[in-house]
Amino acid sequence: MRPLLVALLIGVLALALGACDPFGDDDDDDDDDQPAAGDEGETQEEDTGGGGAGDTLAEVLDRGVLRCGVNDTVPGFGFVNPEGEFEGFDIDFCRAVAAALFGDSEAVEFTATTAETRFEVLASGEVDLLIRNSTWTVSRDADLDLTFTNVNFYDGQGMMVRVGEFESVDDMSGTTICVTQGTTTEQNLADRFEAAGLDFTPLTFETPEDIQPAFLEGRCDGWTSDKSQLAGVRSALPDPSCCVVLEETFSKEPLGPATRADDAQWSDVVRWIVNGMIIAEEFGITSQNIDDFIENPGNPEVARLLGVPFAAEEGGAEEVFDPGLGIDPTFMQEVIRQIGNYGEVYARHLVEQLGLEREGTLNALWTDGGLIYAPPWR
Repeated sequence: MRPLLVALLIGVLALALGACDPFGDDDDDDDDDQPAAGDEGETQEEDTGGGGAGDTLAEVLDRGVLRCGVNDTVPGFGFVNPEGEFEGFDIDFCRAVAAALFGDSEAVEFTATTAETRFEVLASGEVDLLIRNSTWTVSRDADLDLTFTNVNFYDGQGMMVRVGEFESVDDMSGTTICVTQGTTTEQNLADRFEAAGLDFTPLTFETPEDIQPAFLEGRCDGWTSDKSQLAGVRSALPDPSCCVVLEETFSKEPLGPATRADDAQWSDVVRWIVNGMIIAEEFGITSQNIDDFIENPGNPEVARLLGVPFAAEEGGAEEVFDPGLGIDPTFMQEVIRQIGNYGEVYARHLVEQLGLEREGTLNALWTDGGLIYAPPWR
């Protein structure tokens, strides 16, 4: 019996060792050819559509150009100028991201989108980033799997009418209103009129360019959109004095950049570029004096923002702050040098082109009573 017992023990031991052997026959199974979660295996390499979870920054840097979804029909925000170049407030924020990543604000490919296609273009990976006067709402945040990184402009819906026809929205019962389809504007219009018990007929179009001839021909009595957009399209009318934007604002329209929700790192990069432009304005750092601040930052937060050493005391240790975004800590230097701070971008496009002054508005810095505010750079 003892030899039999020994044989049984040897057999059990052999089976156990075989099951644990890392060099066993399981190496031939197909499963071993599949990449583990998070590994860069064949499946990820074949995905050329862009926008994979967590890899947008790497893809953009490898490509060498930023792909930005924008508007091309709204003066002041996003439009194509007579020279065939994209220009505007939103366009400059796209260029700011390119300056941060490549040191070259021109390393951008712009994709013109409509109100109806903009979110599909972003979700599909056709663009890396959407900066196109888009309102941050709960359904867009959740249902469309978007991340709105910041509010870079606080807007509200209004109504443009021909001079002398209406004094207020309450005078417009029974009218026809032109509106862009696929926007929050449609629902806001319905809410405003229904709340006041007013009848109206919506006349929808795909773009503001489509609305303009209909409005000028008298096919609609009013044109409703974000007030900033109305200011832009009014400025481009053959005779801007023909029309007026009524004083009433009847919605909240916080506008800002949007990214896909599957990539927190990329969202952070975009968010902090915008925040950095706001902080630069707070400290008076401009495209004209940036080199002075690099040479002598003056305080720790400015040094952290610009990625330069700072020692609070003479002889103290000088360190460069890295916020951990995966790009060079000096990235805000080129953003400010090439594009400017938030106030410079605002003045260049919205004040000079549209006459939208900041003083006394929500778009003033928080230190001036507005809502433009950035968390600390530390």
